[in-house]
Amino acid sequence: MRLFAILLALMWPLAVQAEEIVLGLSKDEVTITATFNGSEILLFGAIKRELPLPPPETLGIIIAVAGPNEPATVRRKERVGGIWVNTASERVDIAPSFYAIATSGPLAKVLLPVEDLNHAISWQRRIVGEGDESFLQRSDFTEAFVRIKAADGLYQILESSVDIEDSTLFHTRINLPSNITEGNYTARIFLTRDGRVIDEYVTGIPVFKVGLERWLYALSQNYAALYGILSLLVAALAGWGASAIFSAFRR
Repeated sequence: MRLFAILLALMWPLAVQAEEIVLGLSKDEVTITATFNGSEILLFGAIKRELPLPPPETLGIIIAVAGPNEPATVRRKERVGGIWVNTASERVDIAPSFYAIATSGPLAKVLLPVEDLNHAISWQRRIVGEGDESFLQRSDFTEAFVRIKAADGLYQILESSVDIEDSTLFHTRINLPSNITEGNYTARIFLTRDGRVIDEYVTGIPVFKVGLERWLYALSQNYAALYGILSLLVAALAGWGASAIFSAFRR
């Protein structure tokens, strides 16, 4: 019995290292049109193993989907002399425009802090403020920043939303709101045992405008003056058309 226990202890690290992720996506890309009101992505996959199945209770799956990074400024307003004014601000140098974390259980249970530090999975590790850590040290500003993002559906913490079947198959759904930023999104899937990351899978999800929206966006970015002139012409024509219709009805 003692010999069996020793052999099992020696084989356990090998069993853990022999697990890897095989992933699938319901959509390879997301297109933004004039009628775009959000999209849902189904992420599913399996855990490939070469050795016997380890105990399932230590298994964890974390799926993190991040949009393009963008800077931002968080301002605090206070009432001074009956007027609301900005009294303090903190700059965010790097933060995902969209970030969703889906897990198979409570994040603190499936991920150790040291692994979060190494892989930058939680939103706290993805936000970089002015002077490296200064923004994170201002908890009131970070909470306000995340609260605003969460209210717009752009930051999502979806604990226990990843379903695992037979300790092998897993799947979850992540909603992209209508106000998402165009660009290349990244999906990272982590397989953990006892909170330690033993495998990682990374894939990209392009999100881009198509049709007239794409043409107008390119025009505004590359030919700003022409875009401004066209905007004025469209506004003038719309006003003239509305006036003509109203005059016709009065007659």
